[in-house]
Order: sequence, then C-alpha cells, then structure tokens
Amino acid sequence: MSAPVHDPRRRLLLGAGGGLLLAAVLPRPAGAGDALEIGMSGTSTGSEVWFRPRGLLVRPGQAVRWLNRDAGNVHTSTAYHPANGKPLRMPEGAKPWNSDYLLPGQSFTVVFDIPGVYDYFCLPHEHAGMVGRIVVAGADAARPYAATDARLPSAAAAGFPDVAAILKQGRVD
Repeated sequence: MSAPVHDPRRRLLLGAGGGLLLAAVLPRPAGAGDALEIGMSGTSTGSEVWFRPRGLLVRPGQAVRWLNRDAGNVHTSTAYHPANGKPLRMPEGAKPWNSDYLLPGQSFTVVFDIPGVYDYFCLPHEHAGMVGRIVVAGADAARPYAATDARLPSAAAAGFPDVAAILKQGRVD
C-alpha cells in the first residue's frame, strides 16, 4: 500500500502519466498520421507507371496519402471531376483534389468523408493507364461511372479495379 501523494509536482506527474496511458488505449479519429498509403511508381525506363494499390477500401474520415516513390518521374493524384477538366467520377458533393506535380519523395494527403467510389488519375500518365479507385465504406458494388468510360483514354478506362473486389479484399494491387 502506498502513501498518499501530497507533493503537487508529483500529483501533476502522476496525472500526466495517466493521461498518456488513456491516450494510448482509447480509439481516436483517423488523421494524416493514420493515413493509408498509395505508392506512385514506374519502371526505371518510365515505360510503365502505376499506383499501388490501384484499389483501396477506406472508412469515412480516413486519410489516404500518395507518395511518389519513383526516383525518375513526377506524378499527380488528381480526382476525376469537372473542376479538373474531367467527367465526374466521385460522389456528388465530395470535394475534388489535385496534388499538383509531386517530385520523388513528396506526398499528398486527402481525407475521405463521404461514402462512395472515387476515381483518380495521374495527370501526365493518364493515357498510360495510371488510374486508381478508392471506395469509402458504405458504397455499393455496382459498376459506377460506366457512362463516362468513353470520355477517358482507353488505357485509363480499362485500368480501374472492380468495386466488388475492393470491397471483398480491402485493396487491389
């Protein structure tokens, strides 16, 4: 049995330690530090480029961070949205994004709040099929945006992973 703590400094230290313990075990909202990562890369010759994973399932409020791992190329993460000069391929009311050009080692983060399917592309490499899809939990498995496929480069339209596969597996490389 320990004696009561009368020294105010010791009380403060004990209280702070308890607070740190609670902070470590209680659930907290996802933020940029909890972001799921999507790598941006390609072959050393630049003949092939990709996002990995191409398909990713996230929960509402979760962050996704794109990281350019390609030592010899710039990439972007750009939402399919009229604000970016493209057809709408994301939920109505969701905020579009455009990372701008990311140099090797640079990253860009977006938090996804609205359930649904979000399609995105790399601005300089869309024609090469560098596209990806994020599914925010709550979306259904129907094939979205098929009506706009004809407005995309053929390699891009063919590059999106199936929503049902993303929902089942959590990620599609």
